[in-house]
Amino acid sequence: MSDTGQGAVGAPGKDERVREISGLRKALIRPELGAIVGTIAVFAFFIAFAGNSGMFNAQGVLNWSTVSAQFMIIAVGACMLMIAGEFDLSVGSMIGFAGMSIAIMSVTLGWPVWASILLTFALCVAIGAVNGWIVVRTGLPSFIVTLAFLFILRGFTIFFPQLIERQTIIGGIDRAAEGDWLAPLFGGKILGFVFDWLASIGVIDVFERGTRAGEPIVDGIPMLIVWALALVAIAHVILTRTQFGNWIFAAGGDAQAARYVGVPVNRVKILMFMFTAFCACVFATCQVMEFGSAGADRGLLKEFEAIIAVVIGGALLTGGYGSVIGAALGALIFGVVQQGLFFAGVESSLFRVFLGVILLFAVILNTYIRRIITGER
Repeated sequence: MSDTGQGAVGAPGKDERVREISGLRKALIRPELGAIVGTIAVFAFFIAFAGNSGMFNAQGVLNWSTVSAQFMIIAVGACMLMIAGEFDLSVGSMIGFAGMSIAIMSVTLGWPVWASILLTFALCVAIGAVNGWIVVRTGLPSFIVTLAFLFILRGFTIFFPQLIERQTIIGGIDRAAEGDWLAPLFGGKILGFVFDWLASIGVIDVFERGTRAGEPIVDGIPMLIVWALALVAIAHVILTRTQFGNWIFAAGGDAQAARYVGVPVNRVKILMFMFTAFCACVFATCQVMEFGSAGADRGLLKEFEAIIAVVIGGALLTGGYGSVIGAALGALIFGVVQQGLFFAGVESSLFRVFLGVILLFAVILNTYIRRIITGER
């Protein structure tokens, strides 16, 4: 055989079974694309129309960062669960229930705050496990199961404080938490010395009068923001760098096919319900530590806001596709818009209008993306 023939036989050729995807197409099917574009557009809009309003000074950044962190914490849990192919509509009620649980245990019953927090986390995660167990054992849609728990938890949240305290708001948590070793993990601040230094060199403004005269306006990063960033980082690593992350995608993409290759689909789904409940409890604990009280109406409609943030972030409602980073950006958009409307002097009630419009747009965009991925017409 000639050298030419050998070269022809040995030369690597294109495999006709492998479909080439252009760089543009790869970029278009990234889950985060829509959220990245939306984030840039939102910041550009408010820089143009509210740039001189104080929205982007230290206090303004802290305001919308804190609101974004609230959305972000619950969006992380909702994102992981939606990628696994399920929904949890009880998140908002779980927030109210968890906050009231901490208040009743610590204020009414007089238990240590650290014990109240830990027991509440255990209770919420157990309820999440029950949600998941019912879904996987009965085959009922998670939408129906968690909708039932939405009403159950909200009912208990209203009933117990009325039964015990004859009111639906319980205060005094801040006083009960004084000297507690665990409370600062949810209601404290970090890096205060950095902000003291920034104030000393004139980067951050200080209070000019009152009991806090000379102190920086922003005196640290709230633990709420720390929790949000930590949960996003941990969830992103799990989802993109571990075998369990692959199981989550597989469970949401095609559960039966995943079972055939050994993926413990039921366990994955139950764990994701538990993680969603954990995130809701983190949100509730940070909230009661910040306000020093718990209210029966806390967390109202938060489940829908979390789902919208995830959808904006590129997750498909059908499961098996999404990004924690995208969900975090969706939450950032929410926080910036909610606070930006105030700084821009726009009626704050229009925020709900924005939620509806952005949800409709995101669903339409996700439907188009799904067709690109699957080749549907």
